[in-house]
Amino acid sequence: MAASPLLTHAQAPAAAHYQIDGVRFAGFTGFPTRELVLHADSARRSDLAFIVWVLKGEGPGATGHTVLFDAGFYREKFIASWKPTNFVRPSEAVAKVSVRPEDVTDIIISHVHWDHVDGADLFPTARVWLQRAEYEHYVDDRGMPRDRGIDTADAAMLAKLNAAGRVHLIDGDAKEVIPGITAYTGGRHTYASEYIGVRTAHGTVVLASDNLYMYENLAQHTPIAATFTRADSVSNLRAQDRMRQLASDPRLILPGHDPDIFTRFPTPGDGVAEVAGP
Repeated sequence: MAASPLLTHAQAPAAAHYQIDGVRFAGFTGFPTRELVLHADSARRSDLAFIVWVLKGEGPGATGHTVLFDAGFYREKFIASWKPTNFVRPSEAVAKVSVRPEDVTDIIISHVHWDHVDGADLFPTARVWLQRAEYEHYVDDRGMPRDRGIDTADAAMLAKLNAAGRVHLIDGDAKEVIPGITAYTGGRHTYASEYIGVRTAHGTVVLASDNLYMYENLAQHTPIAATFTRADSVSNLRAQDRMRQLASDPRLILPGHDPDIFTRFPTPGDGVAEVAGP
């Protein structure tokens, strides 16, 4: 049985670092694998996990930060259309790791698809971070979609948060968003999708979001099936290679929707995967 969490019982560094927990708030059964893994057999189906990542900071510049990587979804139209299994609002699911919605100080959004951005307004005081190029490509000055990659409700929500001064735009690749958390671009799932490297007490964890859907993509060095353009498959592979360089161990590269995360990191259980402990 794989040890869980992988990163435990080491001396915490003086620098900013984070405890990392993946919280599953919904699932989906029987999704076509060919839409996740390029050129997969059309008969294959895969189960999905919908996850918000909770990062609790310690050390200089990080203490007092409770950060979400992605915010999930909650609007009824998405639930009615997709019919996810075991759905719990992300703002309620994070209670499993002793976090209240008002405790969340920051939300880093990997990309603007509904299942990753829709829940951002469930957390009433959080700063919302995403790539400037992503925001400007998808949301116009009226809060309407510029591109069909974002839902109308989510474009309006982001524009409203932006008008309230809560949206903070990241200018490009390899930018430290908050001490100990660095955003990287190039995965090309959407126009300017991002993934993050997170410093922990025991090494760097890479949270890939949909820039890497499944462990299978990484194990077979196969691009995700849904890149911004067909030509972006090459960029996606380059991003996978970079993730391997950034992570302290390949096992610390976490894909966006693979339920096997909760098998590889079974502690504490009940829909929570502790990847990096305190």
